[in-house]
Amino acid sequence: MDRLLSVEEAAARLGTTERFPRRLIAERRIEFVKLGTHVRIRESVLNAYIAESTVEPLSVRWRNGAVA
Repeated sequence: MDRLLSVEEAAARLGTTERFPRRLIAERRIEFVKLGTHVRIRESVLNAYIAESTVEPLSVRWRNGAVA
């Protein structure tokens, strides 16, 4: 079973303030679980969000001081 993270724990995992995961939830950009008044984010959902948001570096070739 996936661990349910609080907004505070999710923010710490992302290295942000609590405002960022709360905004993701409000904009429905991330799946969440609502247990009464408590909001939780599954650890696997947060890991998937991080993986989807990862940008791979470009392979740039330089020739004579300019991008080829």
